Amino acid sequence: MRSIYTRITPTPTNLRSLTISGFLVRPSTSTSISLQHRRHYTTTKMSTPYDQALSRLSSLQSNSLITSLFDSLPSDSQKDINSLAIPEMKAWMSRAGVTPELISQSGLKCVHVAGTKGKGSVSAYIASIIQQYFPEEKVGLYTSPHLVSVRERIMLGGKEVDREVFARYVELVWKELTETAKKLDGGRLTEEECEGPGTKPFYFRYLTIVAMKMFLGEGVKNAVIECGIGGEYDSTNVLEEGSVTAAVVTQLGIDHVGMLGDTVEKIAWHKSGIFKRGIKGFTLREGKEEGVRRVLRSRAEERGLEELVEVEVEEGWEGVEGGKMEGGPFVKGNMTLAVYAAREHLRKCGVEFEGKFGREGEWGMGDLPEEFLRGLREARLRGRSEVVRDREVEGLEWCVDGAHTEDSLAGVGEWFAGRVKEEEGLRVLVFNQQDRDPSLLLKALLGGVRKVFGEGKRVFTHAVFTRNEEKPAVEGEKRNLTVQRKAEETMKEFDSETETKVYSDVGSAVEQVRLLAAEAKKEGKSCKVLATGSFHLLGAVLIEIDNVAY
Repeated sequence: MRSIYTRITPTPTNLRSLTISGFLVRPSTSTSISLQHRRHYTTTKMSTPYDQALSRLSSLQSNSLITSLFDSLPSDSQKDINSLAIPEMKAWMSRAGVTPELISQSGLKCVHVAGTKGKGSVSAYIASIIQQYFPEEKVGLYTSPHLVSVRERIMLGGKEVDREVFARYVELVWKELTETAKKLDGGRLTEEECEGPGTKPFYFRYLTIVAMKMFLGEGVKNAVIECGIGGEYDSTNVLEEGSVTAAVVTQLGIDHVGMLGDTVEKIAWHKSGIFKRGIKGFTLREGKEEGVRRVLRSRAEERGLEELVEVEVEEGWEGVEGGKMEGGPFVKGNMTLAVYAAREHLRKCGVEFEGKFGREGEWGMGDLPEEFLRGLREARLRGRSEVVRDREVEGLEWCVDGAHTEDSLAGVGEWFAGRVKEEEGLRVLVFNQQDRDPSLLLKALLGGVRKVFGEGKRVFTHAVFTRNEEKPAVEGEKRNLTVQRKAEETMKEFDSETETKVYSDVGSAVEQVRLLAAEAKKEGKSCKVLATGSFHLLGAVLIEIDNVAY
Protein backbone atom coordinates (compact mmCIF):
# COMPACT_ATOMS: atom_id res chain seq x y z
CA MET A 1 0.00 0.00 0.00
CA ARG A 2 1.37 3.42 -0.90
CA SER A 3 1.68 6.04 1.79
CA ILE A 4 -1.40 8.21 2.05
CA TYR A 5 0.14 10.93 4.14
CA THR A 6 2.89 13.45 3.77
CA ARG A 7 4.99 15.69 5.94
CA ILE A 8 5.54 18.33 3.30
CA THR A 9 5.03 21.96 4.23
CA PRO A 10 2.80 23.69 1.67
CA THR A 11 4.42 26.00 -0.86
CA PRO A 12 3.17 27.10 -4.27
CA THR A 13 5.46 24.56 -5.96
CA ASN A 14 4.44 21.46 -4.02
CA LEU A 15 0.79 22.21 -3.31
CA ARG A 16 -0.59 19.85 -5.96
CA SER A 17 1.39 16.81 -4.85
CA LEU A 18 0.67 17.65 -1.25
CA THR A 19 -3.11 17.68 -1.66
CA ILE A 20 -3.23 14.65 -3.94
CA SER A 21 -1.44 12.64 -1.27
CA GLY A 22 -4.30 13.12 1.10
CA PHE A 23 -4.78 16.84 1.87
CA LEU A 24 -2.44 16.29 4.80
CA VAL A 25 -0.51 19.44 5.59
CA ARG A 26 1.30 19.56 8.87
CA PRO A 27 1.05 22.80 10.87
CA SER A 28 4.10 24.99 10.45
CA THR A 29 5.04 28.63 10.38
CA SER A 30 3.12 28.93 7.13
CA THR A 31 0.03 26.98 8.16
CA SER A 32 -1.93 27.30 11.36
CA ILE A 33 -4.72 25.35 12.98
CA SER A 34 -8.05 27.09 12.64
CA LEU A 35 -9.29 29.16 15.54
CA GLN A 36 -12.43 27.07 15.83
CA HIS A 37 -10.44 23.91 16.55
CA ARG A 38 -7.67 25.49 18.60
CA ARG A 39 -9.79 27.69 20.84
CA HIS A 40 -10.10 25.45 23.88
CA TYR A 41 -7.95 22.50 22.98
CA THR A 42 -4.37 23.55 23.46
CA THR A 43 -3.21 22.82 26.97
CA THR A 44 0.17 22.59 28.66
CA LYS A 45 -0.91 19.95 31.13
CA MET A 46 -3.11 17.01 30.17
CA SER A 47 -5.28 16.59 33.25
CA THR A 48 -7.85 14.18 31.81
CA PRO A 49 -8.25 11.78 28.86
CA TYR A 50 -10.71 14.28 27.40
CA ASP A 51 -8.08 17.03 27.49
CA GLN A 52 -5.73 14.65 25.71
CA ALA A 53 -8.38 13.93 23.07
CA LEU A 54 -8.93 17.65 22.43
CA SER A 55 -5.20 18.21 22.17
CA ARG A 56 -4.89 15.41 19.64
CA LEU A 57 -7.69 16.87 17.53
CA SER A 58 -6.11 20.33 17.65
CA SER A 59 -2.96 18.92 16.04
CA LEU A 60 -4.84 17.72 12.95
CA GLN A 61 -5.10 19.75 9.79
CA SER A 62 -8.19 21.96 9.88
CA ASN A 63 -11.02 21.81 7.36
CA SER A 64 -10.77 25.52 6.55
CA LEU A 65 -7.19 25.19 5.38
CA ILE A 66 -8.04 22.13 3.31
CA THR A 67 -10.80 24.00 1.48
CA SER A 68 -8.63 27.09 0.96
CA LEU A 69 -5.83 24.95 -0.48
CA PHE A 70 -8.33 23.26 -2.78
CA ASP A 71 -9.75 26.59 -3.93
CA SER A 72 -6.27 27.80 -4.93
CA LEU A 73 -5.70 24.92 -7.36
CA PRO A 74 -6.44 24.91 -11.12
CA SER A 75 -9.58 23.02 -12.11
CA ASP A 76 -7.71 20.04 -13.61
CA SER A 77 -5.87 19.47 -10.35
CA GLN A 78 -9.14 19.71 -8.42
CA LYS A 79 -10.61 16.93 -10.57
CA ASP A 80 -7.59 14.73 -9.87
CA ILE A 81 -7.93 15.27 -6.14
CA ASN A 82 -11.67 14.62 -6.14
CA SER A 83 -11.17 11.28 -7.86
CA LEU A 84 -8.92 10.17 -5.00
CA ALA A 85 -11.14 11.38 -2.15
CA ILE A 86 -13.21 8.23 -1.55
CA PRO A 87 -10.36 5.72 -2.13
CA GLU A 88 -8.21 7.66 0.32
CA MET A 89 -10.97 7.81 2.91
CA LYS A 90 -11.47 4.06 2.62
CA ALA A 91 -7.73 3.56 3.06
CA TRP A 92 -7.74 5.67 6.22
CA MET A 93 -10.69 3.71 7.55
CA SER A 94 -8.92 0.45 6.85
CA ARG A 95 -5.89 1.68 8.77
CA ALA A 96 -8.20 2.50 11.69
CA GLY A 97 -9.88 -0.90 11.61
CA VAL A 98 -13.34 0.24 10.53
CA THR A 99 -14.24 -0.40 6.90
CA PRO A 100 -17.42 0.22 4.90
CA GLU A 101 -17.78 -3.57 4.66
CA LEU A 102 -17.60 -3.89 8.43
CA ILE A 103 -20.24 -1.17 8.83
CA SER A 104 -22.52 -3.01 6.43
CA GLN A 105 -21.99 -6.34 8.20
CA SER A 106 -22.78 -4.75 11.58
CA GLY A 107 -26.39 -4.10 10.59
CA LEU A 108 -26.10 -0.32 11.07
CA LYS A 109 -28.75 1.41 8.94
CA CYS A 110 -28.27 5.05 8.01
CA VAL A 111 -30.15 7.95 6.47
CA HIS A 112 -27.66 10.03 4.47
CA VAL A 113 -28.30 13.78 4.18
CA ALA A 114 -26.71 16.34 1.85
CA GLY A 115 -27.64 19.89 0.90
CA THR A 116 -26.70 23.54 1.28
CA LYS A 117 -29.41 24.80 3.61
CA GLY A 118 -31.24 22.99 6.37
CA LYS A 119 -29.31 19.72 6.24
CA GLY A 120 -28.36 19.89 9.91
CA SER A 121 -31.92 20.63 11.01
CA VAL A 122 -33.37 17.93 8.75
CA SER A 123 -30.84 15.43 10.11
CA ALA A 124 -31.77 16.30 13.69
CA TYR A 125 -35.49 15.93 12.95
CA ILE A 126 -34.98 12.52 11.33
CA ALA A 127 -32.86 11.20 14.19
CA SER A 128 -35.35 12.45 16.77
CA ILE A 129 -38.28 10.77 15.00
CA ILE A 130 -36.42 7.46 14.69
CA GLN A 131 -35.53 7.63 18.38
CA GLN A 132 -39.23 7.63 19.31
CA TYR A 133 -39.61 4.17 17.76
CA PHE A 134 -36.52 2.71 19.44
CA PRO A 135 -36.62 4.25 22.94
CA GLU A 136 -34.38 1.58 24.45
CA GLU A 137 -31.68 2.10 21.82
CA LYS A 138 -29.32 4.97 21.07
CA VAL A 139 -29.91 6.47 17.65
CA GLY A 140 -26.73 8.00 16.25
CA LEU A 141 -26.47 11.45 14.69
CA TYR A 142 -23.36 12.82 12.99
CA THR A 143 -23.39 16.50 11.97
CA SER A 144 -21.04 19.42 11.48
CA PRO A 145 -19.78 21.93 12.29
CA HIS A 146 -19.83 22.24 16.06
CA LEU A 147 -20.27 25.58 17.79
CA VAL A 148 -18.71 25.16 21.22
CA SER A 149 -17.92 21.52 21.93
CA VAL A 150 -16.70 19.05 19.33
CA ARG A 151 -18.97 16.52 21.06
CA GLU A 152 -21.94 18.30 19.45
CA ARG A 153 -21.01 16.54 16.21
CA ILE A 154 -21.70 13.05 17.52
CA MET A 155 -24.96 12.42 19.37
CA LEU A 156 -26.24 9.21 20.90
CA GLY A 157 -29.87 8.95 21.94
CA GLY A 158 -30.51 12.65 21.42
CA LYS A 159 -27.61 13.78 23.61
CA GLU A 160 -24.06 14.86 22.95
CA VAL A 161 -21.75 11.92 23.54
CA ASP A 162 -20.23 12.23 27.02
CA ARG A 163 -16.59 13.14 27.56
CA GLU A 164 -15.39 9.72 28.64
CA VAL A 165 -16.86 7.93 25.62
CA PHE A 166 -15.68 10.60 23.21
CA ALA A 167 -12.14 10.55 24.59
CA ARG A 168 -12.01 6.75 24.47
CA TYR A 169 -12.83 6.57 20.77
CA VAL A 170 -10.57 9.47 19.78
CA GLU A 171 -7.72 7.66 21.52
CA LEU A 172 -8.68 4.28 20.05
CA VAL A 173 -8.57 5.62 16.49
CA TRP A 174 -5.30 7.43 17.20
CA LYS A 175 -3.63 4.27 18.51
CA GLU A 176 -4.86 2.11 15.64
CA LEU A 177 -3.61 4.58 13.04
CA THR A 178 -0.29 4.80 14.88
CA GLU A 179 0.16 1.03 15.03
CA THR A 180 -0.69 0.68 11.34
CA ALA A 181 1.86 3.38 10.50
CA LYS A 182 4.53 1.52 12.45
CA LYS A 183 3.78 -1.69 10.57
CA LEU A 184 3.56 -0.20 7.08
CA ASP A 185 5.89 2.78 7.26
CA GLY A 186 8.13 2.14 10.25
CA GLY A 187 11.11 1.69 7.95
CA ARG A 188 11.11 5.32 6.87
CA LEU A 189 9.43 7.08 9.79
CA THR A 190 10.67 7.41 13.35
CA GLU A 191 8.53 6.10 16.19
CA GLU A 192 7.72 9.68 17.18
CA GLU A 193 6.58 10.46 13.65
CA CYS A 194 4.38 7.36 13.58
CA GLU A 195 2.75 8.42 16.84
CA GLY A 196 2.24 12.04 15.78
CA PRO A 197 -0.39 13.80 13.65
CA GLY A 198 1.61 13.29 10.46
CA THR A 199 0.20 9.77 10.14
CA LYS A 200 -3.40 10.84 10.69
CA PRO A 201 -6.05 12.19 8.28
CA PHE A 202 -7.30 15.75 8.42
CA TYR A 203 -9.86 16.87 11.00
CA PHE A 204 -13.17 16.00 9.33
CA ARG A 205 -11.97 12.64 8.06
CA TYR A 206 -10.66 11.79 11.51
CA LEU A 207 -13.93 12.67 13.25
CA THR A 208 -15.92 10.75 10.65
CA ILE A 209 -13.86 7.66 11.46
CA VAL A 210 -14.36 8.29 15.19
CA ALA A 211 -18.14 8.53 14.68
CA MET A 212 -18.30 5.29 12.69
CA LYS A 213 -16.07 3.51 15.18
CA MET A 214 -18.24 4.76 18.04
CA PHE A 215 -21.51 3.78 16.41
CA LEU A 216 -20.25 0.23 15.91
CA GLY A 217 -18.66 0.02 19.34
CA GLU A 218 -21.73 1.32 21.14
CA GLY A 219 -24.11 -1.00 19.31
CA VAL A 220 -25.92 1.71 17.34
CA LYS A 221 -28.33 0.22 14.81
CA ASN A 222 -29.90 3.41 13.43
CA ALA A 223 -28.05 6.58 12.49
CA VAL A 224 -28.38 9.78 10.50
CA ILE A 225 -25.24 10.95 8.72
CA GLU A 226 -24.90 14.51 7.46
CA CYS A 227 -22.39 15.24 4.70
CA GLY A 228 -19.64 17.73 5.41
CA ILE A 229 -19.17 19.37 2.00
CA GLY A 230 -20.90 18.22 -1.16
CA GLY A 231 -21.71 14.53 -1.33
CA GLU A 232 -20.06 12.72 -4.24
CA TYR A 233 -16.57 13.09 -2.78
CA ASP A 234 -17.48 13.74 0.84
CA SER A 235 -15.79 11.64 3.52
CA THR A 236 -19.15 10.27 4.66
CA ASN A 237 -19.92 8.86 1.21
CA VAL A 238 -18.08 5.62 1.92
CA LEU A 239 -21.27 3.94 3.13
CA GLU A 240 -22.24 0.92 1.04
CA GLU A 241 -25.66 0.39 -0.53
CA GLY A 242 -26.76 -2.02 2.18
CA SER A 243 -26.01 0.50 4.93
CA VAL A 244 -28.20 3.32 3.58
CA THR A 245 -32.00 3.27 3.79
CA ALA A 246 -32.74 6.71 2.33
CA ALA A 247 -30.87 9.63 0.77
CA VAL A 248 -31.94 13.24 1.31
CA VAL A 249 -30.96 16.38 -0.60
CA THR A 250 -32.17 19.53 1.17
CA GLN A 251 -32.40 23.04 -0.28
CA LEU A 252 -29.50 24.05 -2.50
CA GLY A 253 -27.57 27.27 -2.94
CA ILE A 254 -24.19 28.62 -3.98
CA ASP A 255 -21.57 27.58 -1.43
CA HIS A 256 -18.01 26.22 -1.48
CA VAL A 257 -17.66 27.28 -5.11
CA GLY A 258 -14.06 26.06 -5.44
CA MET A 259 -14.99 22.52 -4.47
CA LEU A 260 -18.55 22.23 -5.78
CA GLY A 261 -18.87 24.61 -8.71
CA ASP A 262 -20.28 28.05 -9.43
CA THR A 263 -23.83 27.09 -10.43
CA VAL A 264 -26.63 25.44 -8.51
CA GLU A 265 -26.76 22.72 -11.18
CA LYS A 266 -23.12 21.81 -10.58
CA ILE A 267 -23.71 21.80 -6.84
CA ALA A 268 -26.77 19.57 -7.31
CA TRP A 269 -24.55 17.06 -9.12
CA HIS A 270 -22.23 16.86 -6.12
CA LYS A 271 -25.00 16.67 -3.52
CA SER A 272 -26.81 13.88 -5.37
CA GLY A 273 -23.67 11.79 -5.24
CA ILE A 274 -25.09 10.19 -2.10
CA PHE A 275 -27.87 8.50 -4.10
CA LYS A 276 -27.62 4.69 -3.80
CA ARG A 277 -29.02 1.86 -5.89
CA GLY A 278 -32.30 0.39 -4.69
CA ILE A 279 -33.28 3.09 -2.18
CA LYS A 280 -35.49 6.17 -2.34
CA GLY A 281 -34.13 9.68 -2.56
CA PHE A 282 -36.01 12.65 -1.13
CA THR A 283 -35.80 16.32 -2.02
CA LEU A 284 -38.09 19.34 -1.77
CA ARG A 285 -39.72 20.35 -5.03
CA GLU A 286 -40.26 23.89 -3.78
CA GLY A 287 -37.49 26.37 -4.53
CA LYS A 288 -35.64 24.21 -7.06
CA GLU A 289 -35.17 25.49 -10.59
CA GLU A 290 -36.02 23.18 -13.47
CA GLY A 291 -32.34 22.81 -14.34
CA VAL A 292 -31.59 21.57 -10.83
CA ARG A 293 -34.48 19.15 -10.92
CA ARG A 294 -33.23 17.75 -14.23
CA VAL A 295 -29.80 17.15 -12.70
CA LEU A 296 -31.29 15.37 -9.69
CA ARG A 297 -33.52 13.20 -11.89
CA SER A 298 -30.62 12.31 -14.17
CA ARG A 299 -28.44 11.38 -11.21
CA ALA A 300 -31.25 9.34 -9.69
CA GLU A 301 -31.47 7.29 -12.87
CA GLU A 302 -27.70 7.03 -13.18
CA ARG A 303 -27.35 5.84 -9.58
CA GLY A 304 -30.22 3.39 -9.78
CA LEU A 305 -32.53 4.98 -7.21
CA GLU A 306 -35.77 3.12 -6.62
CA GLU A 307 -37.50 6.49 -6.80
CA LEU A 308 -36.70 10.18 -6.48
CA VAL A 309 -39.50 11.63 -4.37
CA GLU A 310 -39.96 15.37 -4.92
CA VAL A 311 -41.72 16.35 -1.71
CA GLU A 312 -44.13 19.27 -1.66
CA VAL A 313 -45.00 21.29 1.44
CA GLU A 314 -48.74 21.05 2.10
CA GLU A 315 -50.37 24.48 2.17
CA GLY A 316 -52.87 23.58 4.85
CA TRP A 317 -50.32 22.10 7.24
CA GLU A 318 -49.24 24.55 9.94
CA GLY A 319 -46.20 22.66 11.16
CA VAL A 320 -45.53 21.53 14.73
CA GLU A 321 -45.56 24.14 17.45
CA GLY A 322 -43.62 24.05 20.69
CA GLY A 323 -40.47 22.57 19.20
CA LYS A 324 -36.99 23.08 20.64
CA MET A 325 -35.86 24.35 17.24
CA GLU A 326 -37.85 27.35 16.11
CA GLY A 327 -37.70 28.48 12.53
CA GLY A 328 -38.57 30.84 9.77
CA PRO A 329 -40.06 30.14 6.36
CA PHE A 330 -37.94 27.01 5.83
CA VAL A 331 -39.01 25.11 8.93
CA LYS A 332 -42.12 23.45 7.45
CA GLY A 333 -40.13 22.30 4.46
CA ASN A 334 -37.40 20.87 6.67
CA MET A 335 -39.95 19.06 8.82
CA THR A 336 -41.77 17.68 5.79
CA LEU A 337 -38.59 16.36 4.22
CA ALA A 338 -37.56 14.78 7.54
CA VAL A 339 -40.93 13.06 7.91
CA TYR A 340 -40.69 11.44 4.48
CA ALA A 341 -37.13 10.23 5.06
CA ALA A 342 -37.78 8.99 8.60
CA ARG A 343 -40.90 7.14 7.47
CA GLU A 344 -38.93 5.39 4.73
CA HIS A 345 -36.13 4.44 7.12
CA LEU A 346 -38.54 3.04 9.69
CA ARG A 347 -40.41 1.14 7.00
CA LYS A 348 -37.12 -0.40 5.85
CA CYS A 349 -36.44 -1.37 9.47
CA GLY A 350 -39.71 -3.28 9.71
CA VAL A 351 -41.90 -0.71 11.45
CA GLU A 352 -45.54 -0.99 10.38
CA PHE A 353 -47.72 2.10 10.56
CA GLU A 354 -51.41 2.00 11.33
CA GLY A 355 -54.28 3.69 9.55
CA LYS A 356 -53.93 6.13 6.71
CA PHE A 357 -50.27 6.87 7.49
CA GLY A 358 -49.43 3.28 6.65
CA ARG A 359 -50.92 3.39 3.16
CA GLU A 360 -48.64 4.60 0.37
CA GLY A 361 -49.94 7.56 -1.59
CA GLU A 362 -52.83 8.24 0.79
CA TRP A 363 -51.29 9.92 3.82
CA GLY A 364 -50.57 13.60 4.38
CA MET A 365 -48.82 15.70 7.02
CA GLY A 366 -52.08 15.88 8.95
CA ASP A 367 -51.93 12.12 9.51
CA LEU A 368 -48.67 12.00 11.47
CA PRO A 369 -48.55 9.55 14.40
CA GLU A 370 -47.79 10.94 17.84
CA GLU A 371 -44.25 9.54 17.65
CA PHE A 372 -43.53 11.71 14.62
CA LEU A 373 -45.03 14.81 16.24
CA ARG A 374 -43.04 14.21 19.40
CA GLY A 375 -39.86 13.65 17.40
CA LEU A 376 -40.29 16.94 15.56
CA ARG A 377 -40.91 18.80 18.83
CA GLU A 378 -37.96 17.27 20.68
CA ALA A 379 -35.35 17.62 17.92
CA ARG A 380 -32.49 19.90 18.88
CA LEU A 381 -29.33 21.16 17.21
CA ARG A 382 -27.29 24.07 18.51
CA GLY A 383 -27.21 27.23 16.47
CA ARG A 384 -30.22 26.45 14.32
CA SER A 385 -33.09 28.82 15.14
CA GLU A 386 -32.04 28.64 18.78
CA VAL A 387 -33.22 31.00 21.52
CA VAL A 388 -30.96 31.46 24.55
CA ARG A 389 -31.52 33.48 27.73
CA ASP A 390 -28.47 35.46 28.77
CA ARG A 391 -26.86 34.06 31.91
CA GLU A 392 -26.05 37.50 33.35
CA VAL A 393 -28.77 39.92 32.25
CA GLU A 394 -32.31 38.90 33.14
CA GLY A 395 -34.74 39.19 30.27
CA LEU A 396 -32.07 39.50 27.59
CA GLU A 397 -32.98 37.10 24.79
CA TRP A 398 -30.53 35.94 22.14
CA CYS A 399 -31.80 34.46 18.88
CA VAL A 400 -28.89 32.63 17.27
CA ASP A 401 -28.60 30.97 13.87
CA GLY A 402 -25.53 30.00 11.88
CA ALA A 403 -26.98 30.98 8.49
CA HIS A 404 -24.26 32.14 6.08
CA THR A 405 -25.84 32.20 2.61
CA GLU A 406 -28.17 34.84 1.17
CA ASP A 407 -31.28 32.65 1.11
CA SER A 408 -30.67 31.30 4.60
CA LEU A 409 -30.08 34.74 6.06
CA ALA A 410 -33.25 36.07 4.45
CA GLY A 411 -35.12 33.25 6.19
CA VAL A 412 -33.43 34.03 9.50
CA GLY A 413 -34.46 37.66 9.10
CA GLU A 414 -38.09 36.61 8.71
CA TRP A 415 -37.83 34.32 11.73
CA PHE A 416 -36.42 37.06 13.97
CA ALA A 417 -38.88 39.66 12.72
CA GLY A 418 -41.75 37.33 13.52
CA ARG A 419 -40.59 37.17 17.14
CA VAL A 420 -40.21 40.91 17.69
CA LYS A 421 -42.64 42.56 15.27
CA GLU A 422 -45.17 43.76 17.83
CA GLU A 423 -42.70 44.64 20.58
CA GLU A 424 -41.47 48.05 21.62
CA GLY A 425 -37.88 47.75 22.71
CA LEU A 426 -34.35 47.27 21.48
CA ARG A 427 -33.65 45.06 18.49
CA VAL A 428 -29.93 44.40 18.26
CA LEU A 429 -28.00 42.67 15.48
CA VAL A 430 -24.67 40.98 16.16
CA PHE A 431 -23.19 39.97 12.80
CA ASN A 432 -20.06 38.70 11.13
CA GLN A 433 -19.05 36.79 8.02
CA GLN A 434 -15.30 36.83 7.64
CA ASP A 435 -14.91 34.89 4.38
CA ARG A 436 -17.67 36.21 2.09
CA ASP A 437 -19.02 39.55 0.95
CA PRO A 438 -20.72 40.87 4.11
CA SER A 439 -22.73 43.47 2.19
CA LEU A 440 -24.63 40.95 0.07
CA LEU A 441 -25.36 38.74 3.06
CA LEU A 442 -26.40 41.63 5.29
CA LYS A 443 -28.73 43.00 2.61
CA ALA A 444 -30.38 39.58 2.33
CA LEU A 445 -30.87 39.45 6.10
CA LEU A 446 -32.31 42.96 6.28
CA GLY A 447 -34.57 42.22 3.33
CA GLY A 448 -35.96 39.21 5.18
CA VAL A 449 -36.75 41.34 8.23
CA ARG A 450 -38.40 44.05 6.12
CA LYS A 451 -40.54 41.43 4.43
CA VAL A 452 -42.28 41.04 7.79
CA PHE A 453 -41.92 44.59 9.15
CA GLY A 454 -42.86 46.34 5.91
CA GLU A 455 -40.95 48.83 3.77
CA GLY A 456 -39.75 51.98 5.46
CA LYS A 457 -39.90 50.45 8.93
CA ARG A 458 -36.85 50.52 11.16
CA VAL A 459 -35.38 47.03 11.36
CA PHE A 460 -32.70 47.14 14.08
CA THR A 461 -32.23 49.83 16.68
CA HIS A 462 -28.59 48.80 17.13
CA ALA A 463 -26.07 46.75 15.15
CA VAL A 464 -22.76 45.36 16.35
CA PHE A 465 -20.16 44.04 13.92
CA THR A 466 -17.34 41.96 15.34
CA ARG A 467 -14.60 39.54 14.45
CA ASN A 468 -14.92 35.96 15.73
CA GLU A 469 -12.15 36.01 18.35
CA GLU A 470 -13.48 35.66 21.89
CA LYS A 471 -11.04 37.93 23.69
CA PRO A 472 -9.45 41.34 23.00
CA ALA A 473 -6.20 41.47 21.09
CA VAL A 474 -3.03 41.17 23.13
CA GLU A 475 -0.49 43.95 23.19
CA GLY A 476 1.09 44.36 19.79
CA GLU A 477 -1.54 42.28 17.99
CA LYS A 478 -3.36 43.98 15.12
CA ARG A 479 -6.70 42.72 13.84
CA ASN A 480 -8.06 43.67 10.46
CA LEU A 481 -11.54 45.21 10.73
CA THR A 482 -12.11 45.87 7.02
CA VAL A 483 -14.96 43.37 6.80
CA GLN A 484 -16.67 44.80 9.87
CA ARG A 485 -16.36 48.37 8.58
CA LYS A 486 -17.87 47.34 5.25
CA ALA A 487 -20.82 45.72 7.01
CA GLU A 488 -21.27 48.86 9.12
CA GLU A 489 -21.38 50.99 5.96
CA THR A 490 -24.00 48.71 4.46
CA MET A 491 -26.15 49.02 7.57
CA LYS A 492 -25.87 52.82 7.50
CA GLU A 493 -26.94 52.86 3.86
CA PHE A 494 -29.92 50.69 4.71
CA ASP A 495 -30.97 52.65 7.80
CA SER A 496 -28.97 55.68 8.89
CA GLU A 497 -30.74 55.78 12.25
CA THR A 498 -29.42 52.39 13.38
CA GLU A 499 -26.71 52.89 16.00
CA THR A 500 -23.65 50.85 15.03
CA LYS A 501 -20.47 49.66 16.73
CA VAL A 502 -17.45 47.71 15.50
CA TYR A 503 -15.39 45.43 17.75
CA SER A 504 -12.35 43.22 17.30
CA ASP A 505 -13.62 40.51 19.65
CA VAL A 506 -16.89 38.87 20.64
CA GLY A 507 -16.42 39.42 24.36
CA SER A 508 -16.48 43.20 23.92
CA ALA A 509 -19.45 42.96 21.57
CA VAL A 510 -21.46 40.92 24.08
CA GLU A 511 -20.53 43.35 26.86
CA GLN A 512 -21.90 46.23 24.76
CA VAL A 513 -25.16 44.36 24.15
CA ARG A 514 -25.52 43.67 27.86
CA LEU A 515 -25.04 47.35 28.65
CA LEU A 516 -27.75 48.25 26.14
CA ALA A 517 -30.09 45.64 27.63
CA ALA A 518 -29.48 46.86 31.17
CA GLU A 519 -30.28 50.45 30.20
CA ALA A 520 -33.39 49.34 28.33
CA LYS A 521 -34.58 47.38 31.34
CA LYS A 522 -34.39 50.51 33.50
CA GLU A 523 -36.77 52.16 31.06
CA GLY A 524 -39.09 49.17 31.04
CA LYS A 525 -38.10 48.09 27.55
CA SER A 526 -37.20 44.64 26.29
CA CYS A 527 -34.04 43.72 24.40
CA LYS A 528 -33.85 40.96 21.82
CA VAL A 529 -30.71 40.14 19.91
CA LEU A 530 -30.12 38.34 16.63
CA ALA A 531 -26.64 36.82 16.32
CA THR A 532 -25.99 35.35 12.88
CA GLY A 533 -23.76 35.15 9.82
CA SER A 534 -21.29 32.49 10.87
CA PHE A 535 -21.07 29.33 12.96
CA HIS A 536 -17.68 30.56 14.16
CA LEU A 537 -19.32 33.73 15.49
CA LEU A 538 -22.08 31.76 17.18
CA GLY A 539 -19.63 29.50 18.98
CA ALA A 540 -17.91 32.48 20.56
CA VAL A 541 -21.23 34.16 21.39
CA LEU A 542 -22.63 31.05 23.10
CA ILE A 543 -19.50 30.72 25.22
CA GLU A 544 -20.06 34.27 26.47
CA ILE A 545 -23.82 34.17 27.06
CA ASP A 546 -24.59 30.57 28.02
CA ASN A 547 -23.33 27.98 30.49
CA VAL A 548 -21.74 25.54 28.06
CA ALA A 549 -19.37 22.62 28.42
CA TYR A 550 -16.57 22.08 25.94
